[in-house]
Amino acid sequence: LLLLGGLLLRGGGAAAAAAGAEPCQAPRQWEGRTVSYEHGTGRNTRAALSYDGPNQRLRILEERKALIPCKKFFEYILLYKDAVMFQIEQVTKLCSKIALTEPWDPYDIPANSTYEDQYYIGGPGDEIMVQEWSDRKPARKLESWVGVYTVKDCYPVQETYTKNNSVTTSTRFFDLQLGIADPSVFTPPSTCQTAQPRKMKDEC
Repeated sequence: LLLLGGLLLRGGGAAAAAAGAEPCQAPRQWEGRTVSYEHGTGRNTRAALSYDGPNQRLRILEERKALIPCKKFFEYILLYKDAVMFQIEQVTKLCSKIALTEPWDPYDIPANSTYEDQYYIGGPGDEIMVQEWSDRKPARKLESWVGVYTVKDCYPVQETYTKNNSVTTSTRFFDLQLGIADPSVFTPPSTCQTAQPRKMKDEC
């Protein structure tokens, strides 16, 4: 699965064919890469992601794409059943242990989602059909979540969150592979036995 920054979207008969569409069932365990864009700061974060839905676990490994002076890169292990997140600095292995206050939010299409559109990403001979869903309800015209998923296998392509009528984060997914190659990625390193209780900053 490959998603490029510049998307050519075309709908036509695809949207009409999706009348009465039902949310598909997204894969429950996979690994891939993501780009998350924070609209408030203008920051893009590239990362490798391991997703374990049944056990409510995430492992996020920030990717180094360039040498940025005074920039720290982290690994994050989020264990929602234990309501805890570990933040590990990739070079020194210093570790922070922080309480998770947000509930588990799986990468899937909730059953009560609203169908928005169906279209192709790409062009003739090189295209993928996707569906777009949201949490928009008739009594509330604006949505706080929009998810784009492939029709064939229900892989996540993009998720966008909004708050107070403004987009907060957009995450794109690509290079997905089913399953978890090494489940030990969800085990914090030994340095986390003496973890500090505050989150580390990503700058010097």
